[in-house]
Amino acid sequence: MLWVGRMRLGTFGVLLTLVHASAACEFGPFPYSVTGIVCRMTKPAALLLNQETAQVIQAAFRNARFPNITGERSMRLLGKVAYELTNIQVNDLSIEQSEVELKEDDAIHISIKNVTASFKGTLTYGYAGAWFLRLFHSIDFEIESSIDLQINIKLMCQKDQVAADASDCYLAFHKLTLHLQGDKEPGWLKQLFTDFISFTLKLVLKSEVCNEINFLAQVLANFVHDLAVNFVQDEDIRLDISLASVPLIKASYLESHHKGLVLYKNYSDVFSDSVFSPSLLTESRMLYFWLSEHILNSLASAAFLDKRLVLTIRGEKLQALFEMEDTDAQRKAVQMIFQGTSYNDSMAKVWSLTHPQISLQPEGTVVKSLVAAEVSIFPAGEEPLMVLYMEKEITVTVQAAYAEKKLILHPLDSRIEFKVFKCTADPSGNDPSIRNFLQTMISAVGIPEVISRIEPALTSLMNSKGLHLFEIKNPEIITRQGYVIVQLDFSFPDHLLLDFLEKRL
Repeated sequence: MLWVGRMRLGTFGVLLTLVHASAACEFGPFPYSVTGIVCRMTKPAALLLNQETAQVIQAAFRNARFPNITGERSMRLLGKVAYELTNIQVNDLSIEQSEVELKEDDAIHISIKNVTASFKGTLTYGYAGAWFLRLFHSIDFEIESSIDLQINIKLMCQKDQVAADASDCYLAFHKLTLHLQGDKEPGWLKQLFTDFISFTLKLVLKSEVCNEINFLAQVLANFVHDLAVNFVQDEDIRLDISLASVPLIKASYLESHHKGLVLYKNYSDVFSDSVFSPSLLTESRMLYFWLSEHILNSLASAAFLDKRLVLTIRGEKLQALFEMEDTDAQRKAVQMIFQGTSYNDSMAKVWSLTHPQISLQPEGTVVKSLVAAEVSIFPAGEEPLMVLYMEKEITVTVQAAYAEKKLILHPLDSRIEFKVFKCTADPSGNDPSIRNFLQTMISAVGIPEVISRIEPALTSLMNSKGLHLFEIKNPEIITRQGYVIVQLDFSFPDHLLLDFLEKRL
């Protein structure tokens, strides 16, 4: 005689099972071979994120849609008593304690203790005769409850991305007290309906709250995925972060492995020779990112194809570049190149002729590229004139760091080899003074100038993705042969998850 939405909930469970089954991912026998990106979150990070659990659970209770509860019971002398609880909603909620534990190859266990919740609604009751049902009285009710909540979250692959299944959810009630019209004293009516309603109400609360928590877990998993997709995309260049293997849950960390293939127009990226091994990462920091050398090379290729590796320098920047030192040799070379034209009427252009080759080594990131540079002057009333053109192969080692929410790139040793050299001031190319001056200028000022342009551009790009919202502590960028590891501790932005949920729900 009771209907509490069981048909709807049962149908939801069947559909959820079918979705999980149909969206299961398949991986080859050697999943690490196609791993380009790895994310490892250790137990301290999980504990930090658990501090947001209380807010998420509160959102689950607030957004749960409780069905009407109807029932009927035979009573001596009274005949059949029918009742209906409607407009059930959470009035107040507090959480005393939340704990998280990672179970090896199983699930994320979240234990929430002493959830004190108050529910309000309307109770309508009456007496059912043999031929008719007459409901004649409605009163407001309040239910005080004390609940322990256990959630076991499994991570899986669904549609090639990390999905969270929180359907393994349990509510244990320590207290469930019914008050009618605010009357806190026991009476026959309160006792009668408490006995009728308690068991059914517990089932309804468990079903609806647990379903809402499972829904929120999936929403948050999609949120993290969408955040990651947005972070690794800039206009037409993006990374394929679909899973390369099933997410791992270990006693001390969570880990996901992603393909990391570069996607850009018709550019085709293939990768099947990863050097990743779980032993390459430790567990001393909160968050780790492992990136293959292949990813950086592919990104450089996409940037080259997208014509992003072009730099123009004018005015004061151009003057600072060519007047790095005040010597007779410098003044002579500048006069010969610019032919007396001011820097404001001149322009230098630097661009990459081929996509740069990137090699990750213990000493840093080694970038090798064939670069062209030309200097043009614009004499008043005359046609523009290219006074210098050169092609050079540059190899530079760069060390990267992140501090005060800025990316810092530090160039170390560099090597320059001229391939083509044309200068109107030296048509024969026999005057070594100009070439020597340019080689010194490129090493001492040119390469640092290019890197100084890249630093703020990349910092701005990362901040546009929301990186500046996090308080990143002691980040380290460690290069090894064939890969780079970024490891850090962090503070979670206040109310980030809750603000996101409120926008989505």
